[in-house]
Amino acid sequence: MRALVYHSAHEVKVDTVADPVIQEPDDIILQITATAICGSDLHLYRGKVPGLKEGDILGHEFMGVVVDAGPAVTALKKGDRVVVPFVIACGSCFFCDMQLFSACETTNPDRGTLMNKKSLRPGAALFGYTHMYGGVPGGQAEYVRVPKANVGPIKIPDTLQDEQVLFLSDILPTGYQAVVNAGVGPDSSVAIFGAGPVGQMAAASARMLGADRIFMVDHHVYRLEFARTTYGVIPINFDDVDAAEFIIENTSYRGVDAVVDAVGFEAKGSMLETALTAIKLEGSSGKALRQCIAAVRRGGTVSVPGLYAGFIHGFLFGDAFEKGIGFKTGQTHVQRFMPELLKYIEEGKLRPEAIISHRMPLAQAAAGYKMFDQKDDACRKIVLRP
Repeated sequence: MRALVYHSAHEVKVDTVADPVIQEPDDIILQITATAICGSDLHLYRGKVPGLKEGDILGHEFMGVVVDAGPAVTALKKGDRVVVPFVIACGSCFFCDMQLFSACETTNPDRGTLMNKKSLRPGAALFGYTHMYGGVPGGQAEYVRVPKANVGPIKIPDTLQDEQVLFLSDILPTGYQAVVNAGVGPDSSVAIFGAGPVGQMAAASARMLGADRIFMVDHHVYRLEFARTTYGVIPINFDDVDAAEFIIENTSYRGVDAVVDAVGFEAKGSMLETALTAIKLEGSSGKALRQCIAAVRRGGTVSVPGLYAGFIHGFLFGDAFEKGIGFKTGQTHVQRFMPELLKYIEEGKLRPEAIISHRMPLAQAAAGYKMFDQKDDACRKIVLRP
């Protein structure tokens, strides 16, 4: 089959690779009908995440049709059309029983092997996201093997098109979990740092949940303008103003009820922080988090769906303590949210497909990565079709 393969930083290619096969009784083989390039795929593309190897197949946002199933698969059958969550969970371990699917204890065979015993170890395996997260081949391909098929994939009714539901695989539940974790509800105020795909889905979710004011912080004017016209956000360009100061000044000098950090560890900081990151002594400047802490009101919540790795320099925990704020972080428990989000899509309350700006054949995936990485042609989100 043809699949998008990682070779080195900023070098990915669509290569011919071996077809996937059933390996476990509860596996399925999916023929991909639509897949997407995620913002977190760019961390891989830039060579920023440990455990990525040459030859790895990327992609964790995908859907398709079941073409083969193992003998233990009971929830699906050949011909079913499904969306697959990027998190692979067993459904029956300690954490899965609490619906904390991204903390699954059983699906990641590499759990802990890339870190020392005193380090916090990764949780569940993820599709197409390094050997630190299981080394499972991703779905930017013609076919993919889906483990734990009785737990993850959700069947899609024929009344919905692929593009309406594709983002149930990652960015929609990630944005939704972020605002739910932040306690966003009717009449609340929220600031979203980062106007990428997850930030946009967080804005859509916050608007649906009744937020009164939504501030959005970025410096790509086209992304801010899209969020303003589509979700009614108050755009803040951090090249023009200090975002936290602007938010404080426009919330009676209190700050917002909740903040979502949809930027993650690649936020740019000081020269010292950039140097420390370059020599692998830290994984993030911490600039986005410092802005989030400054912008949230006392007793508020900072929710972090943005990917972080390694150490953070200059983390202002004293400020967090003095303000009495809470943090909610981590990978998304996708399986928990997929059914309710599918219902919202069916009811017309969410239209995640609005974010799509480009559609390409899988054969052009490498060009799509470059476009998305460089923010060319007002690129917001790319859907690939094999």
